[in-house]
Amino acid sequence: MTRNKISISHIGFLSPGNYPAEDPLDGLEKTLALLQYGEALGFASAWVRQRHLEPGISSAAAFLAAATQRTSRIELGTAVIPIGYESPYRLAEDLSTVDVLSRGRLNIGLSAGRPLHADLIGRLVFDDGWEGFDFTHARVLRFVENLRSRPIGDENTFIKTPFGPQRPRLQPHARGVTDRIWYGGGSLKSAGWAGRSDLNLLIGNVTTGEGTDDFFLAQQRQLETYRAAGGTERRVALGRVIVPLDGADARTRKRYLDYAAGRTERTLAPQGDRRTLYARDLVGSSDEILERLFADPILPHVRELRLELPYEFEDEDYRQIVHDFVARIAPQLGWQPADQKAA
Repeated sequence: MTRNKISISHIGFLSPGNYPAEDPLDGLEKTLALLQYGEALGFASAWVRQRHLEPGISSAAAFLAAATQRTSRIELGTAVIPIGYESPYRLAEDLSTVDVLSRGRLNIGLSAGRPLHADLIGRLVFDDGWEGFDFTHARVLRFVENLRSRPIGDENTFIKTPFGPQRPRLQPHARGVTDRIWYGGGSLKSAGWAGRSDLNLLIGNVTTGEGTDDFFLAQQRQLETYRAAGGTERRVALGRVIVPLDGADARTRKRYLDYAAGRTERTLAPQGDRRTLYARDLVGSSDEILERLFADPILPHVRELRLELPYEFEDEDYRQIVHDFVARIAPQLGWQPADQKAA
C-alpha cells in the first residue's frame, strides 16, 4: 500500500463525556480525570461534546471551567456548541471567563443552523416566537464580535459602577480567544464560509456527499474550498475514530470489533436526504491502523489529528485507547509529546 507523507505536530482527543443518568457526578468526574490523564500523556488538546437531552455534557462552558482547575497545560476545546440554543452575548461572557481561568487555553468549536431537538425544547430555551430566530452563520459572527469586547455605545456612553463611571464592554476580555474559534464544517457551504470568516476548521468522520458517494473525495473538496476561501493560514483539525486493540484483553478486543462491525453498513452508501457520508472506524492493531492512516488522503494536508472516542465505551476503555494511541501510533505520524517529560 502506498504511504502518504504525513507530519502531525498536534494531537488531541474528543471525549463524549458520558455518565450514568442516575449518577452524573461519577461520569463527569471520570471525564475530568481523563483530561488530566491525557495531559500527562502529552496530548496537546482535549475536547468535549455538548449534547442536550442525553446523559452527557450539556454545558461545555461549565464543564471546562472545572477542567481549567484540574489541568495546567493541555488546550481545552468544545466540539461543538450548537450556537442556535445560545445567546451570542451570554455565551461570549461564559466562554471568556473560561478562557481567562484557563490562562488562554480554550478552543471554541461552534456549529450553526436549527439545533437538534428544537421542536422539543425550543420553547423551553426561548420565549414564544423562537421559530423566527436567525439560526444562520450570522449568529456565529455576532458571538465572535461580542468576544472582541469593544465598547458599547458611542464615546459618551458610560455606566455607573462601584468603581466609578465605566465605558460598557463585555467582561472579562479574553485577549486572543478570537484566534481560537473553530467551525464544525461538513459541507462545501460551511467550509467556504469558515474560510471567508477567518475561522479555524474542524472536520471529522462524518460529512455531506455533494456530487460524490466517496467520503474522502467529499472531504477533500471541502478542505480545498476552505483553503481557497481564505483559510490558508488557519488551523485545521481532522477527527477520526481510532480504536487500537494492542493493550486490550481478549474480551475487550472482541467488543471493539463487534462495535466496528455494527457501524460498517452506514459507511457503504450515503445516508438520508442530506446524503451523509461516514468514514469507517479504524479498529485493529496499531500496525493495521497505521497502514490505514497512511492511506488516508486527507491526513497529509493537516497538521492536527483529533482522536474521537466512541460514545459506547467505559472509562477504562478510553484510558487504554488514548494510551495505546500515544505510545504506538502518534509517534509514527511525526508527533512528539507536548511536554517532553510526559513521554
